[in-house]
Amino acid sequence: MNNTTRPAPADVGRRATEILDLIEASEEYGRLAESTRLYPDCWATFTGYPIVASFDLSRDAGPLFVEAMRVLALKAAVFELTHGDERTAELMVSAPVGEMVHAVLAQYTLCVRMTARLGIQFVHMTDQERFGWQPGDYTQQCYQGAGWGVPDPRYWIGKDETGRRLGVLRERYASIGIMDDGRRHDIDFATGRPELVAAG
Repeated sequence: MNNTTRPAPADVGRRATEILDLIEASEEYGRLAESTRLYPDCWATFTGYPIVASFDLSRDAGPLFVEAMRVLALKAAVFELTHGDERTAELMVSAPVGEMVHAVLAQYTLCVRMTARLGIQFVHMTDQERFGWQPGDYTQQCYQGAGWGVPDPRYWIGKDETGRRLGVLRERYASIGIMDDGRRHDIDFATGRPELVAAG
């Protein structure tokens, strides 16, 4: 069980602002932003970006990148202030923002080089990742402590609304033969339609 005391949100916010300023001033930042925007062409989930209403990557990639970098700065700040407590640093985030965090971290070589040069550490491990962000929680308190205002509700979607939207998506997906949030489908690529299973 994790007994680390979480740092005060104002302290996290202050350090996260410093970290983000370092990142944005680094020579690698432009390439990181551009490379991250290309990543969804390679991979995207059925349960992250799609819960954003009327999602359009050409419009939403930029703002989501901003949110992802803020989250990475917040997590790096918590990690530093807790002397390396990985679990405490794995903050609750909204699913679309979490997906963009994955897109940033997929730029592995660039992230490693940049963080090593800046003396910071990005924190993210799937076995520590937690979902269920709620407005007003510790993550939001730290976010506002950094002076970034209220998280954009277009991308920061609370647990209950996320569940509702996922229900809508699951119905749509099932209608074209995609099940289990995209982990299984019965599409026959010879016909382009769901396979017909013979009655047994």
